[in-house]
Amino acid sequence: MSKNNTDLKIIGSAEIQTVIAKKLSPYLKGKNRSLIIIPDATRTLPLHVLFPIINQIAFQNMCHVDYLIALGTHPPLAAHEIEILVGKENYKNAEIKYGTKIFNHDWKNSGQLSCIGIISREEVSEITGGILDISIPISINKLVQAYDQLIVCGPVFPHEVAGFSGGEKYFFPGIAGEEIIHITHWLGALTTSMDTIGNRNTLVRKILRRASCFIQQPIINMAFCLKEEDVYGIFIGEMEDTWTKATKLSAKLNITYVPQLFESVVSIPSNKYNELWTAAKAMYKLEPVVADGGKLIIYAPHLHTISVTHEKHIRRIGYHVKDYFIHQWEQYKDFPWAVLAHSTHLKGKGRYRAGIEKPRINVILATGIPENICQEINLDYMHPNSINLSDWENSGNKLVVYNAGENLYRYIEDKIN
Repeated sequence: MSKNNTDLKIIGSAEIQTVIAKKLSPYLKGKNRSLIIIPDATRTLPLHVLFPIINQIAFQNMCHVDYLIALGTHPPLAAHEIEILVGKENYKNAEIKYGTKIFNHDWKNSGQLSCIGIISREEVSEITGGILDISIPISINKLVQAYDQLIVCGPVFPHEVAGFSGGEKYFFPGIAGEEIIHITHWLGALTTSMDTIGNRNTLVRKILRRASCFIQQPIINMAFCLKEEDVYGIFIGEMEDTWTKATKLSAKLNITYVPQLFESVVSIPSNKYNELWTAAKAMYKLEPVVADGGKLIIYAPHLHTISVTHEKHIRRIGYHVKDYFIHQWEQYKDFPWAVLAHSTHLKGKGRYRAGIEKPRINVILATGIPENICQEINLDYMHPNSINLSDWENSGNKLVVYNAGENLYRYIEDKIN
């Protein structure tokens, strides 16, 4: 197995503080109020380390900061979950000492949203090369309008919808309304996860970048590159430059090239994913190294929920390849497009002809989701107890990947320079 060059220096907590103090201070100086947009617990980032550092630096520069959690369509965090995210004592100290607040984004609450513009139908068609021919309303959490400056603070990893995460994605879908969330996710599905993930210049990213132009407040980006729990890169400054640099480092840290395709892959998602909606990343990141006709098993005995937010719709439509929906568009066009996109991402590439669906690979759930529900949603089932991981490890045509979800695997012959 080919490993990427990861002999880069790990940035420890003391150096993180030094780097942030040096690079962030100039952007806080002279600003009264800054809103910092952060991920939830489904993204790896040492917020318990960053939170007190940022608060202290903001205080020293006489800038008040609050935080908005970029949930997209993820469920809101309870108070105790926010405490875990940033550190219980950190949260308490920030609230008492600085008056810092942490807000959940609510994508369905129209009272929390403001429409800041529209990307016209003509422009969307031009950006997407005619793949989409609709206008896109740009709605975003209206909290952004109450601050002098917006600061995105999050990690950058290969991503199934946008190519790489981070950057403008923290606005859309992170703190956006449902129209742009659904449209951009479906655009990602139309180009397919397998052909999008790990690529920098995607159609979705172009739409996200264009949508961000409607934001009137100055925008600063704090992009972090990690491998597992270790920080290897911190990029602070103008959005496009810092995000681009972070994607280049992420490509070195978070893409593993393998010398062969595998007939069988057991992908074990991180325990931080508590629903299939997010644990499906264990499929997205491994799909490129499964041979045609092969199988990918998501092995997660702890997983019992399909989706806290979207389960009703998923149970109705199931999991299918992209063409299944395209060829029956009148039947499915009124379902939430982000759900349709998730469905195709998890099912993977494939075709639908003459009423017959033929996925490229077979996706199997070995989770706490019962067999009858797996059948209902058009996925195969294995009982978790039937899997002996030692039978799969170190086998020529089999691969086991632990803590899957953030590291992308690619066949070395498909390497993109």
